[in-house]
Amino acid sequence: MKPLRHALFGCLALVAVASAHADHPEWTRPRKPFRIYGNTYYVGTEGLSAILLKSADGLVLIDGTLPENAAQVEANIRTLGFQLKDVKLILNTHAHADHGGAIAAIARDSGARVVASAVGARELMLGGHYPDDPQFGEAPEYPPVPHVDVVADNGVVRLGDVVVTAHYTPGHTPGSTSWTWESCENDRCLHMVYADSLGAFTADGSGYRYSDPAHPERVADYRRSIAMVAALPCDILMSPHPGQSDFLERVARRDAGEKPNPLIDTGACRAYAAEGSRMLDAKLAKEQAGQGAAP
Repeated sequence: MKPLRHALFGCLALVAVASAHADHPEWTRPRKPFRIYGNTYYVGTEGLSAILLKSADGLVLIDGTLPENAAQVEANIRTLGFQLKDVKLILNTHAHADHGGAIAAIARDSGARVVASAVGARELMLGGHYPDDPQFGEAPEYPPVPHVDVVADNGVVRLGDVVVTAHYTPGHTPGSTSWTWESCENDRCLHMVYADSLGAFTADGSGYRYSDPAHPERVADYRRSIAMVAALPCDILMSPHPGQSDFLERVARRDAGEKPNPLIDTGACRAYAAEGSRMLDAKLAKEQAGQGAAP
């Protein structure tokens, strides 16, 4: 693609994203970055998560949020005292604009390698133009990532002393992926889970149905994903939309000195999965009643 076409696509993508998400001001609202636990930091916005891991050989970033947030995420990384060039790996939960939209810019600015699931890699390289996505036609497209490496289901991505495991959790999108690792602080190591969205949503009028008898794998894969998240060793739960897991509310309680640390909750992943199961059941019930709109 010629440079002018790249620039034009980027401008159109930004306009589409801004228009589609005008009713979510918290998605672009600045948030002061902070340490979550050990080597794990929050560098996203008030309404969209971006997670940073520090290793002996550089930084791992998980998700980039919206295209227009790229500079904000980069500034948050610098505010923590890191250099952008030290971002060596960028991972992604799912390739919608609100989580993968800024990845192309951050990868370009940092020189980082981008890694995702097999389907997620294709979605990112297509800039979200993926007809098998349940929200295709409604989810905005965004600047495509030129090259994305693939990590297998239950495969690991390593950088220095940090090992991040990919757990394929298809459902919200075909390429959805949850990520786990360990973070240690004062000789106490915790299981960190960045669980992908489990909400069952479809584009209005798209005709996509989770319960389509021609695609029995849709519901089967979704239920398997929910069970996977519920079964993960889980001390601290994070999610792409922090409100889905009450993450920032629990951070505020921690920072206010609440004891024990409200961020540490070994039942959080089970509760998150149970809510995902409830949403899927509600969606299937609406489909069976002939109502295709998202619950």
